[in-house]
Amino acid sequence: MKVIIFGATGMVGQGVLRECLIDPDIDRVLVVGRSPTGVREAKLIEIIHEDFLNYSAIEAQLTGYDACFFCLGVSSIGMSEERYRHLTHDLTLAAATTLARLNPQMVFTYVTGAGTDSTEQGSRMWARVKGKTENDLLKLPFKAAYMFRPGAIQPLHGARSKTPWVQAVYAVSGPLWSVLRRISPRLVTSTEQIGRAMIRVAREGYPRRVLEMEDINSL
Repeated sequence: MKVIIFGATGMVGQGVLRECLIDPDIDRVLVVGRSPTGVREAKLIEIIHEDFLNYSAIEAQLTGYDACFFCLGVSSIGMSEERYRHLTHDLTLAAATTLARLNPQMVFTYVTGAGTDSTEQGSRMWARVKGKTENDLLKLPFKAAYMFRPGAIQPLHGARSKTPWVQAVYAVSGPLWSVLRRISPRLVTSTEQIGRAMIRVAREGYPRRVLEMEDINSL
């Protein structure tokens, strides 16, 4: 299997990248991003790309792939709805529309979030925007598309958040994760579990297109 990863330098993306690189059934991993991952691996290819609304310059390098794991995302804190929609919906759909045209047999997996509003009508801005993003992705002519909605995520194997305050929270709360996973296993997942679940869904499919925490962990 040949896969593309967006957002491989973020916390979830780092975990997904690791699982792809150690999976023996994946023989090529293409990372598209604005900065290098710093990882050196024989089956890893990286494209540094600045314009996430236009992929015409690199389309030839985006063909022939079986799956895309889209882990790119930003926090909505302190952001206007217009700006958040641009960075969340518009950038995601630009990449996905291009990939659907180039790879119609591709499985596209998008990391969204627990509490996403599929009706697009709720009071929480981020949830509405995520909901519209999910809905529009599900309309694209992929072989299949899956929306992953994780909640609390434990970073494993050195994965770190790029957002300083988020990383600080993880650093302080580190010792509590094992306790939380024991008492509330349905509320917590990990970067490793998300990565493994994405690979399995891309390879085998899944009966639901929107996957909540319990689906992710069971996979």
